[in-house]
Amino acid sequence: MSLQIVEDYPLTRCNTLGFHAVAERFVEIASLDQLQQALQLADQQAWPLLVLGGGSNLILADRLPGLVVRLENRGIELLEEQGGQLLVEVAAGESWHGLVESALQRGWHGLENLALIPGTVGAAPIQNIGAYGVELKDNMVSLTAWDRQQQRLIEFGNDDCGFGYRWSRFKGEDAGRYIIWSVRFRLSRTPVVNLAYRALAEQLAADGIVEPTPQQLFDTIVAIRRSKLPDPAQLGNAGSFFENPIVEQSVYEALKGRFPRLVAFPDKPGHMKLAAGWLIDQAGWKGYRQGAVGVYDRQALVLVNHGGGDRQQLLALAGSIQRSVQQTFGVQLQIEPRLYPQPA
Repeated sequence: MSLQIVEDYPLTRCNTLGFHAVAERFVEIASLDQLQQALQLADQQAWPLLVLGGGSNLILADRLPGLVVRLENRGIELLEEQGGQLLVEVAAGESWHGLVESALQRGWHGLENLALIPGTVGAAPIQNIGAYGVELKDNMVSLTAWDRQQQRLIEFGNDDCGFGYRWSRFKGEDAGRYIIWSVRFRLSRTPVVNLAYRALAEQLAADGIVEPTPQQLFDTIVAIRRSKLPDPAQLGNAGSFFENPIVEQSVYEALKGRFPRLVAFPDKPGHMKLAAGWLIDQAGWKGYRQGAVGVYDRQALVLVNHGGGDRQQLLALAGSIQRSVQQTFGVQLQIEPRLYPQPA
């Protein structure tokens, strides 16, 4: 199938912040053959390349040079089942939340805590998405990706991906080299209910649910996320805008002494993960608006586009927040979404 490249393609509906970005060239890809054609053309013309998923973790400039590729491959396939353990392969172009819903409906458990996270399956491993005590790496077995250097598909096991907190090799040292084409997960027929995240367990208890089913777990997480995060169709946003900073135990204890209500969670040995949203809230930013952009009034971790905003305005606001938190707590916040293209 030949490529259908569109010039000056508007990407307003292709990024959840709703920025009025325009792609110099745009193409949708549904097969490996089309992907190879697009990559060959981009290499021949020396075009910058952006592979676009759901556009939920991107901060786009007004105009994107080169070629923007959106993966539209589809498929959720049960490869094997042994003793109630399932191996499921999912195409990169599938909706992440759509996968979680579909798995639950089929009686495949393990992904419920990751409900309502925007984006696509192919984008999920790049930053090792996580929520409510579960990360993608906890259920991922392997992934298949196209290697732009070797011009072939390569399989990566879980341990090969360099997963960390909101991190993988595909976001770090190998950014841009591999294009994830499919992901394999180990799921279970046996109901899996992970209540390691305290706030989730407390919400279920408050609702009078003592032994939640996977469906009740899913429904509760969806309700919590909808109460805290705005619907991008109603209010442009990229979800959590800053990473939760990880600090040494001594730094945490010093901060706890100054701020007794400090919200934090255990991380790797000798370290604590601070709640970035709490820091921003305490610094007085929740509900703040600066022109067309602002801080969501229900969750200070989320920056929003009220309409007509752009990357320059959003980054100016983010910079002000970073400086404020640094001055108040001595903690540096890092932006979680990816900037494309990177500022010169």
